Amino acid sequence: MLKKLSLAVTVVLLAFTSVSRAQTIQNLVHQPPNGAYLGFLLTDGTVMFQGNNSATWSKLTPDSFGSYLNGTWSQLASLPSGYSPDDFASSVLADGRVVIVGGEYNFGSFTLTNLGAIYNPVANTWTSLPPPTGWDFIGDSPSAVVPDGKFLIGNKLDKRVAVLDPTSLTWTAVGTGLTGPAGKSDFNAEEGWTLLPDGTVLTCDVHDAPHSEKFIYAGTSAFRNQSWVSAGSTIVDLHSPSQFGCLPYGDHGQYCYYPPGEIGPAILRPNGTVFATGSNSTAGPGHTAIYTPPPVPTDPGTWTPGPDFPNGDNAGDSFAALLPNGNVLVLGNSGRLYEFDGVNLTFQLNASGSLLVLPTGQVIIGNNTARLYTPSNTTYLPSWAPTITNYPATVVRGFTYQIFGRQFNGLSQAAAFGDELETATNYPLVRITNQSSGHVFYARTHGHSTMAVATGNAIVSTNFDVPAGMETGTSSLVVVANGIPSPPVTITVK
Repeated sequence: MLKKLSLAVTVVLLAFTSVSRAQTIQNLVHQPPNGAYLGFLLTDGTVMFQGNNSATWSKLTPDSFGSYLNGTWSQLASLPSGYSPDDFASSVLADGRVVIVGGEYNFGSFTLTNLGAIYNPVANTWTSLPPPTGWDFIGDSPSAVVPDGKFLIGNKLDKRVAVLDPTSLTWTAVGTGLTGPAGKSDFNAEEGWTLLPDGTVLTCDVHDAPHSEKFIYAGTSAFRNQSWVSAGSTIVDLHSPSQFGCLPYGDHGQYCYYPPGEIGPAILRPNGTVFATGSNSTAGPGHTAIYTPPPVPTDPGTWTPGPDFPNGDNAGDSFAALLPNGNVLVLGNSGRLYEFDGVNLTFQLNASGSLLVLPTGQVIIGNNTARLYTPSNTTYLPSWAPTITNYPATVVRGFTYQIFGRQFNGLSQAAAFGDELETATNYPLVRITNQSSGHVFYARTHGHSTMAVATGNAIVSTNFDVPAGMETGTSSLVVVANGIPSPPVTITVK
């Protein structure tokens, strides 16, 4: 249940960012035409943002040296008529398209809409997407792209789950009836989903807090045999009880939605643990908890309490992103940014808005004013980086090539919200730098062999389109995942 922040709040927060620290926040030199509410990292290195009026979208393109700070904006196609959603399920797909489904609000009204659309960045067009059969309402639902590239979504009003095949654009129900897959403890409302390295999907229950669960995804051939299993108690309560009673919805307001509360984002870290954040607690500050997955996916795993938020703060229905250094950047509801380093949750700077890790390792903060967060520590372990094992030594402009290597998808989805607004970046980008001019070009990637995270020593691949207008000559090529580049290889561009 996210509401866009007013300009007045943003101005107040800006006044606090002049504190002298090693980490920095800078306003982009050029600002978006309609505000920057929620961003998606496209596979050509540009960033697509929903504007503050919800139906309009714009795109940030880095400058010729790869700087997003000095990037420029262009207008993109608007959503189909009748669809102007806030707080929806969403993702960038393996073919580079962007899918959004549902919306808690449509044109600013609480509707739990079941509309949806898919954006094609090559054609700059939106296409309407019908809902799963029998889903009259969707709203702000949890979702994730699973390792085989399918888009998984949970119905917030019950326990149902459906899977979208991006190729055929058809939905398939998982499980049967309104109960959905077997084993779910409570309904999907207000929960977020975190993809784990073993392919399971972790959620911290809101209605049944402090319980947590994992969805065992069995692939496209076993839709009716997939199930939820317990992931144990988070020990501390990460949810905040709802202050609302009946929220009417439906064409005539004939139905009631009783919100179970709110929860914060959960992020998988490079060491394989999940840092889960909480909304406000009865004691005041939001709690946090750390999950360690088990060797056997169907086992529960273990939870340990993490640090409480400083300053009585919390991250209910807020954003988090994984920095290249392995720290989790979390936005508190007070407008404070915190970094979790595995032990401590430390205040950094004041800001407010959506968080998205860029290929440079910086984080773009979306709001009425788009800003760039640069962490004080930008180092990472070499083992976290993608590596290239097989690549074309010579490429021709305007042609498509395949590249192979390890860990092209990074170690995490690297982005999370309390329950909806999913903007994961666990897919490879290809960046080519001309060695003579220093100019940077991104080659659009698509057809990733997997959308899994932390794939280890497995050989994975993607396809990349060499830009028709890029410079020729000797160039350096890297694969970037979640802001971490591979060691470069040298290619010749003709």
